Amino acid sequence: MKIIYLLAYIMIMSVCTFSLSGCNRSGTADVEVAPEDNVPINSNPTKIPDSGLHGKQDWDSSNIELDSDIHDAEIITIGFVQVGHESAWREAATESVLDTFSRDNGYELMFIDSDNNSDYQKQAAMQFIEQKIDYLIIDPIVTGGWDNVLKAAKEAGVKVFVIDRTIDCDESMYEAWFGSDFEAEGEAAGAWLEAYLKDKGREKEDISIVTVAGTKGSAARKGRTKGFSKYIKKNDNWTKLAEKDGEFTKESGKRIMEEFIIKYGKIDVVVCHNDNEAWGAMEALDEAGITYGMGGDTILISFDAVYESLEYVLSGKINADFECNPLSAPYIEDAIRRIESGRHVVSKTNYIDEACFQAENNVYTIEYAGRTSKMITVTEQVLKSRAY
Repeated sequence: MKIIYLLAYIMIMSVCTFSLSGCNRSGTADVEVAPEDNVPINSNPTKIPDSGLHGKQDWDSSNIELDSDIHDAEIITIGFVQVGHESAWREAATESVLDTFSRDNGYELMFIDSDNNSDYQKQAAMQFIEQKIDYLIIDPIVTGGWDNVLKAAKEAGVKVFVIDRTIDCDESMYEAWFGSDFEAEGEAAGAWLEAYLKDKGREKEDISIVTVAGTKGSAARKGRTKGFSKYIKKNDNWTKLAEKDGEFTKESGKRIMEEFIIKYGKIDVVVCHNDNEAWGAMEALDEAGITYGMGGDTILISFDAVYESLEYVLSGKINADFECNPLSAPYIEDAIRRIESGRHVVSKTNYIDEACFQAENNVYTIEYAGRTSKMITVTEQVLKSRAY
């Protein structure tokens, strides 16, 4: 049997002429928007129980033979264009890729932190393609504007994987997408809030809601807003006061929350599109003397469920947190092994397993879109089982 000898090294690089340390987000003005009428929850090998939040085509690598009879003495090169380092979730996602495609595992990985600059990200992807890499992994900052990159990759024979956020294109332009069902995440949050308010005897009360949203144009923002908005429409007594771009950062989350407090005063529910934004919102609420979480005046909902935020759920500061699993890299490696052995990736869209967490043990399951999902009440044991 042949043995693969893959030389590997990680190039943490600025991609030639790029200097990204001072890049700012482009096109992310803080604009107040009305509730949208108009996208993915599922992955990791943690010990968390199955949440039931699965897509229709969950990734199944059970039939992949992971023997080493693929190629002899061939180097597999991979380029990875990451969004940035704006959150703890993003850092965990990057670590997953770096660990999976490491020297020890036999890969040559070229990596770029795009610092949330979409133009730089696309230029970096083009340069990777020009370097004739074998595979390109894209975690897109925005969904649009990727046609030239994808066309160049196809012409150069570079196979593309998309992770986390999605790209607006024909699916024939990439091998597969792995990530979260953002719309399902938003629906899960809405279903939990509905059940939570009913348990508290508040289902008939007028409920005011603000959203500290993710980066404008990102699939996560679009999906979570769309999913949660279904429950705002369903409940006539819920009013969405505003949604503003918190850029997935603690600093912007705090600033936006401060603006909401000044403008609206009492707010029943704050929805933050990621944990970092929630941490910033918590600081703003603390400084304003507004109580939140268990027993507080404001219900706080977050997405990502990184370890630090689950500590806040355990302490009762965050009422509920909906996981967005960052550990997609092992699934991509399984897909690459399938391709290298002459097989095909079965599904274009692959949702990764994710869970739903709460501070109080009062909502046992949530139902939405024909699904039943279990709510996990955070305990010390749950925390110890987490991989990130």
